[in-house]
Amino acid sequence: MILMILGVLVLFLSYVAVQGIRASHGRAKAHRRLSDYDVKTAALSYGDITYLDEGNGVAILSVHGMFGGYDQAYETVKTRKSKNRLIAPSRFGYLGSDVKGDGSPKAQADAFAELLNFLDIDSAFVLATSAGGTPAIRFALDYPERVKGLILFCSAMPPVQEPKSYLQYQAPPKALMSDFAMYLISPLFEPLMGLPPSTVKTIQPISERRTGAILDGERTNPDMEKHFDQYPIESLKMPTLILHAKDDSVASFEKTRLAVPRFPDCTFVAFEDGGHMMVGHGQEIDEALDHFLSD
Repeated sequence: MILMILGVLVLFLSYVAVQGIRASHGRAKAHRRLSDYDVKTAALSYGDITYLDEGNGVAILSVHGMFGGYDQAYETVKTRKSKNRLIAPSRFGYLGSDVKGDGSPKAQADAFAELLNFLDIDSAFVLATSAGGTPAIRFALDYPERVKGLILFCSAMPPVQEPKSYLQYQAPPKALMSDFAMYLISPLFEPLMGLPPSTVKTIQPISERRTGAILDGERTNPDMEKHFDQYPIESLKMPTLILHAKDDSVASFEKTRLAVPRFPDCTFVAFEDGGHMMVGHGQEIDEALDHFLSD
């Protein structure tokens, strides 16, 4: 029994050591990857916002999800660089972007408007993924004249009716928001969220995204439930394109299916598989975007 316990302990300590080394190497590689982007910084009224500005044509403002940043926002739409001007900012607390006020989705929407003013862009298509859906919808409600169309990729969705209760904090525990902790639990990504363990590499360096992720958990993600009456989705004037995978384990497909009728002018594209990243449907997504943007 003692030998068995010692064996398990040795295996556990070996696993911890290996993951610690992997986390350290991954963090260094992530910093090198970020240095390859042509990152710009806009000094806005409340502070700095980091962003990428690539391509030409009709502008798309890309709004990233949790543990994202300008890199995630850009990677989501980079295949359209030859067709569109891609504006990919880091939301509050991510990769060098400051936080305005309480960091609410309304404050994020104000920041998007100010960034478009800074870039001399009157209006743009707004494309949002995951947690980015809430501030994108808020922007469409508060600044409808600035939004040519709203595009939601496996996005957060408004409830159909005001919930009687909801989670006050909707994010991983704060204790897990480090490179080392995320590597330790990365084998659980697949069974819990349908994401490959390698996803941990794309969200590094976590230390530079931690403030934004906590803000999403406390403010962004619960907002459409907490302030249900402040999200009159039926009043949206612009067309909406919603794309979602039925096997998404992060953003509920059923919640999306029920929410779709609330959007007045909506095109809904559902995929049988692909998970939260809609893997394997790149061509179909690009064709849907071509059709939506041209219309």
